[in-house]
This record gives sequence, structure tokens and C-alpha cells, in this order.
Amino acid sequence: MTTEAAPPPGSAGTPPAAPTAEDFGHVQQSAEFAELRSSYRSFAFPLTVAFIAWYLLYVLLSSYAGGLMGTKLFGNINVALVLGLAQFATTFLIAWLYSRHAATRLDPKAAAIKARMEAGE
Repeated sequence: MTTEAAPPPGSAGTPPAAPTAEDFGHVQQSAEFAELRSSYRSFAFPLTVAFIAWYLLYVLLSSYAGGLMGTKLFGNINVALVLGLAQFATTFLIAWLYSRHAATRLDPKAAAIKARMEAGE
């Protein structure tokens, strides 16, 4: 498949040199990359631990607290159903929070690192 699109302005039709393994090593040692990793980890790890604990609590309650989980709240809706649906709601909430965190904090830092690497700095 071919395209008739012209090369981007300022390029002579040759792609920029690809970063070397040494370039990636320098970036990994930079304070900017450490800040990006720290920002990711400070968000992802606590939420992961919290969600796993929440999930395990639900499983343990389902296994060992059948009386509590079977308690009817209204109509045919019991505690187990509400907590089970809350698992789905929590999953979507965490996904939304992460996408917001990534867009505001991670993506700009990653874009700056990428731009610096592409510029050969």
C-alpha cells in the first residue's frame, strides 16, 4: 500500500536516527525518568493493593460470612449482590481515575522524554 502524502516539513525524506541502547540507558538514569516512574508507582501501587484487599474481602465474606452476605436489604437484593456490583463499579472508577492521572501527570512527562530522545539530546 502506498501513499501520496508528502514528507513532513523540514525533513529531507530520511527518518531520524533511532535511539541506541546507550541512549535508553541514559534516559533511564535521568531524574526526569525517575520522576515519571515515581508518579506512576505512587498512583498504581496503592490502588492495586487497595483493590486486591477489597476483592479478597468480598471473597472471604462470601466464603465465611454467608449469613451476612445473604442479608436482604430490600426485595430480592442482598448484601452479596450489592458488594458484587460494587466490585464492577470500583473497577470502572479505578480505570477512570488512572486515565485522568495518566493524561494529566504521566503523558506530559513521557512526551517530554520522548521529544528529548527524538531530538537526540
